[in-house]
Amino acid sequence: MSMQSPSATKARALGINHIALEVDDVNAALDFYGQIVEFSLRGRHEGMAFIDLGDQFIALTEKRTQEPDKHRHFGLVVDDKAMVKKTLEALNIETLPGAFLDFIDPWGNRVQIVQYSEIQFTKAPHVLRGMGIKQLDKSDEAVQALAEKGMAPE
Repeated sequence: MSMQSPSATKARALGINHIALEVDDVNAALDFYGQIVEFSLRGRHEGMAFIDLGDQFIALTEKRTQEPDKHRHFGLVVDDKAMVKKTLEALNIETLPGAFLDFIDPWGNRVQIVQYSEIQFTKAPHVLRGMGIKQLDKSDEAVQALAEKGMAPE
């Protein structure tokens, strides 16, 4: 794996600002996702809604145009994956077989639920504070993986 130096001739990828999901009905999608996770609405625009994730967001846009996703997916980071699993079960939302907690939403978008404490993804303290979250811990494995990259939490 190669990393570009700051003096390279290409722009460096730094993260993901947002993802866009196509749905048939934005209001129904907000209701669906609102049953599974707590979120704030960042805003709305004609045929669109924006779910706030602190310094990132999910854009819901009307008019799904492709077949349901089989492998393509996005990982939605949550503070309590076990709670999401229980909620999906209570709502009779089928999870997909495999080692991960994946499901397909009613519009064909494949979602993988990811536990914050278990992965390298990290929200800066000021972003967490802005989201009303005091602290989220990391597992020893996640801290070690971050430390190996010089990114250990303080």
